Amino acid sequence: MSELRTPAPVEKPVVLTIAGSDSGGGAGIQADLKTIEAMGGFGTSAITAVTAQNTTGVTSSHVLPVAELTAQIEAVLSDFDVRAVKTGMLATTEVVETVVEYARGLAVPLVVDPVMVATSGDRLLTEEAEAAYEALIAESTLVTPNADEAAVLTDVEPADEAGARLAGQRLLAMGADAALVKGGHLPGDEVVDVLVTPETVETARHPRIDTEATHGSGCTLSSAIATRLAHGEPLVDAVDRSLAFMSRAIRYHHAVGEGPGAVHHLVALRNEAAREATAEEVRGVVARLVDADVRPLVPEVGINVVGASPYAESVDETAAVEGRIARTLSGVAPTLGVRFGASSHVARFLLGAREHHPGLRFAVNVRFDDAVEEALASLGWEVAEYDRDAEPTEAAGTMDWAAREVFGPDTRWAEEPPTAVVDRGAVGKEPMTKLVAEDAGTLAELVVDLNGAV
Repeated sequence: MSELRTPAPVEKPVVLTIAGSDSGGGAGIQADLKTIEAMGGFGTSAITAVTAQNTTGVTSSHVLPVAELTAQIEAVLSDFDVRAVKTGMLATTEVVETVVEYARGLAVPLVVDPVMVATSGDRLLTEEAEAAYEALIAESTLVTPNADEAAVLTDVEPADEAGARLAGQRLLAMGADAALVKGGHLPGDEVVDVLVTPETVETARHPRIDTEATHGSGCTLSSAIATRLAHGEPLVDAVDRSLAFMSRAIRYHHAVGEGPGAVHHLVALRNEAAREATAEEVRGVVARLVDADVRPLVPEVGINVVGASPYAESVDETAAVEGRIARTLSGVAPTLGVRFGASSHVARFLLGAREHHPGLRFAVNVRFDDAVEEALASLGWEVAEYDRDAEPTEAAGTMDWAAREVFGPDTRWAEEPPTAVVDRGAVGKEPMTKLVAEDAGTLAELVVDLNGAV
């Protein structure tokens, strides 16, 4: 006879988003709620306007009566212990003024995303509504304008870092506790975001992602920051973590609709959920190499097998053999187990390759000598090579440079990656062969086939 199970409630900080609805799911309330959940909060909402839109654009918009907005906010605040609030599209002067009245009574962080200017450059608010925003900014813990919005609010064109600093300082003078002036709308290969507080100015620089699937990125960032503040995280840490979250969500965006696509708000959760499966796949490759006795392929430094989680961005998100695979009297064996962050050299090469071919998830290093070179030729594989002597002295890292030399946009491997990459070594650097693959099974087969051909 079955018994009722004991409930196990989960407590998460509640975050309220006051913004418009996006029927396409990429921005607005929909983006906010997905982001809040992904960042560990419980999302509640008060909808200011309903829009009909998709990945190609907006076809209509309807602002809800202020009485309906008020009813939603009252319903949330009367029942939930709200720990942070964020605002998005507020649409009209009356809506802005209504939100200001509630903001004045808040005792929790308030993140204001001043949705004023469309990606096209069109102004979304009347001058009267823009002026009303000053009172809301005065109540904010953080205001997060893009370059166009910062220009509207401060009369400063933040075309560079100095301009962003000045715009941020003017926002602080308007009463904001802090300002994050975002550089995503400005041209250039690098995005520069500037966080200005009364005490410090923090600048975050990161390479621009070559995609137009950025609709909703501002909503995503402000919601992420609000959620981390709801957790009690310091502002600088909340901003840093949220910028990384947004960058990954844009890079691994959803390929949906006829337009550029949509931000992938749950990508970090999906990546985290795949960690154990990734480690298990690496263990499977290791077991296959042990069974196949790949002693002829073991270099002096040992073999390492590396697997990246599906949306890995750092070495800590790659699983590898701690201590590597070494020769024994009867074959080969891993010296220790598999853990995340255990590899540096092979992991950085794999991450560098993924910058150009994101589908690559597994890599291994093996010996390179005359016998291996002959075996590679006999197998008829596509083999690339890089010359360590050609590495520029200003290169940030050898493995990043090597991956760019092999897989970069100006190489013959830009469209389809090679099976093997040869490094003939240098003074103090052992020659090496690296094999890369999209799945663990293929990587194991490649090593076993090469071992058989040596």
